Amino acid sequence: MEALMTPEFWLAVGQIVMIDILLGGDNAVVIALACRNLPPELRTKGIIWGTAGAIALRVVLIFFAMSLLKLPYLKLVGALLLLWIGIKLLVPEDDDHGKLQASDRLLGAIKTIIVADFVMSVDNVIGIAGAAQGAGHEGHQMPLVIFGLLVSIPIIVWGSTMVLKLMDRFPIIITAGGMLLGWIAGTLAVSDPVALPYVPDAASTRYFAGVLGALLVLVVGTVLAKRSDSTEA
Repeated sequence: MEALMTPEFWLAVGQIVMIDILLGGDNAVVIALACRNLPPELRTKGIIWGTAGAIALRVVLIFFAMSLLKLPYLKLVGALLLLWIGIKLLVPEDDDHGKLQASDRLLGAIKTIIVADFVMSVDNVIGIAGAAQGAGHEGHQMPLVIFGLLVSIPIIVWGSTMVLKLMDRFPIIITAGGMLLGWIAGTLAVSDPVALPYVPDAASTRYFAGVLGALLVLVVGTVLAKRSDSTEA
């Protein structure tokens, strides 16, 4: 119980919630589109069961991701992916939700939500698994992941409009999210079994690597975003 009250635990919870909001903000849009052809009396059921199925699938994927991150080199690969995801977060891209096929049957809509979430959740899974690595005691990592996801569900499903408006009004939120992924990438890389013999196992090393990863995402993401803007102009 004491491990659940440590600053590291609650810091990791905050990171998981922020990652799931920033990278899962599209989930509410997907849910709405998948259920748009359902009869009104079935829409609530479609939203509830589709969301529940998608979250359950994500927990399973995160469990496997966290297990795989114990193997040599995979934390380095995860760190590189997180850096790329963080950079992409800072670069505007086209929205293709209109291609999502809606179903007029409850099970069809639920399947659409789960499949779409599976395709879209790769970044969430890697980010959340990486954040959970810094939670402290290994036995509390999965409860931490589940708790973080449960906290973020209502925010995504019912508060997504407000969150998206805040992101539009305060772009610094998106920048901070990208830098957070860079921070996690840096701390993840230096904790890989392959890197341990060459990197001092100290808190200062992880902080330095985290800051370096955050700055790398900020610099590269800003440069690419400016190039994208100039190309469109």
